[in-house]
Amino acid sequence: MGRAGPYTAHVVQSTKLTARPSRIGSDPQGGSPSSSSPPSPSPPSAAADLPRRASFFLYQAESMGSTPAAGANLRAALSYCVQQVRNYDYHHYLCLLHLPPAMRKAAFAFRAFNVETAKAMDVVSDPKTGLMRLLWWKDVIDKIYANKLVEHPVARVLSSVVSEQKISKHWLKRSVEARINDANRDDYAIPEAVSELERYSEDTQSTILYMTLQAGGIQSTISDHAASHIGKASGLLLLLKALPHHVSKQGRIPYIPASIAEECGLLTQEGDRSEVRMGDELPDAVFKVASVADAHLQKARELASSVPPEAIPVLLPGVPAQVLMDSLRRCEFNVFDSRLSRGVHGISPLWYQIKLNWHAFRKKY
Repeated sequence: MGRAGPYTAHVVQSTKLTARPSRIGSDPQGGSPSSSSPPSPSPPSAAADLPRRASFFLYQAESMGSTPAAGANLRAALSYCVQQVRNYDYHHYLCLLHLPPAMRKAAFAFRAFNVETAKAMDVVSDPKTGLMRLLWWKDVIDKIYANKLVEHPVARVLSSVVSEQKISKHWLKRSVEARINDANRDDYAIPEAVSELERYSEDTQSTILYMTLQAGGIQSTISDHAASHIGKASGLLLLLKALPHHVSKQGRIPYIPASIAEECGLLTQEGDRSEVRMGDELPDAVFKVASVADAHLQKARELASSVPPEAIPVLLPGVPAQVLMDSLRRCEFNVFDSRLSRGVHGISPLWYQIKLNWHAFRKKY
């Protein structure tokens, strides 16, 4: 126990990327991630996105309450969700703005829930407290589906979404249980094979896409398969990007599978304990894991011609995953290369938005 959520390092870095102007060649990040740092404001261009593109569905939330007070409370809760995603998961925040307005409330609720559970282990000094927080969120899911009120803005919006649409409880439970299991693992435990990381990535990332498709009433097996591949790719790449954070915090490399570490000559044994050591071969190990992620992205794109048009905006997270993959290539899979922490996944925020808008315009992911 006592391990930080692997997504948290990326989430924390996102708060720093928004602190500087959005321009090509800028370096909005820098230094090591710190979970204690307060969120910084987003770039001017991003700040303009919220009132222009999100105000409509925030207004809808206000009108959904049975009373004006209830509507105002829901609107405030939804605004909190939007800000959490914007501050801690900026690349996905921009993706969600391309969704139809009717789908955005649910999508922001799911992403905000992911932010809350992802950073649960990193915002506390005592790992047991973080684990208790994750267990609390697991209990919250049960209360939401039992129509019980939970005084937390993310829970309030999730409750509203669940009451309006058929969202599978299984996906929410699966997501938080994956993080609980990860937090419960021994401090020095490492995954045996990359399939364990794929399963974790699907549980924490693909499930968000599954639920968003459900919220949009999109019933398509092909879309589900594409979502599975994109979520796995995103999760694997985020785990790799977070390695420097974990090394600085824990003094070890937790998310390189033992099988790959052994192939690259990085696995050390001390009694019953295995550990991945630092070495010149680490980029080779990162490359092997990233190659699995790249294969998932390719499989997702092979399905694109059969994906219904209404599902394309939901699958836009394939774009930031590809951006991160390309940045890893440019850095020769050295996750400690400072270029990887610049802007949005290693490119300027402006260039990232151009890429994302171009894919959305072409109805590609």
